Amino acid sequence: MDDLALSSSSLIQNTVSSSSSSPVYRNYPLISALVAFALAQFIKFFTSWYKERRCDPKQLIGSGGMPSSHAATVTALAVSIGLQDGFGGSPFATAMILACVVMHDAFGIRLHAGRQAEVLNQIVYELPAEHPLADTRPLRELVGHTPLQVLAGALLGFAIAAIAYFIDKAASKA
Repeated sequence: MDDLALSSSSLIQNTVSSSSSSPVYRNYPLISALVAFALAQFIKFFTSWYKERRCDPKQLIGSGGMPSSHAATVTALAVSIGLQDGFGGSPFATAMILACVVMHDAFGIRLHAGRQAEVLNQIVYELPAEHPLADTRPLRELVGHTPLQVLAGALLGFAIAAIAYFIDKAASKA
């Protein structure tokens, strides 16, 4: 019985040490998700600059706009997990469900919250100056995404995950 406990213990230690021996910068799903997020935010910054002809640094960290950085991030994570570990396993299923929830939230609940903020801001703007709510700070209006913005973010995330996968495979062969 002691031999069984000893072999189980060494198996667990070997599994833990082999999965944690790789440094975080070699974690392909994490890196592809972070790159997808950063690239989506960077694209948003330039899209905003192109449309409005003004530099808005808030676009580098803000939510809303084209493409959806939320969709890019979770899609890159799910696809890279699928490419690395297979599309039939639990890690991919978990990441895929997370991606679906985040993307549905982005173009559903958060989009409508932003539209409600627009209406409320207009109502407050039209209040007489003596009204107690006339000095209320405006609500953030750009918090959600249109379905097209979510689709663009998902396509960006897919592309980043695929490119990162091929780079990772080439680096591991070298």
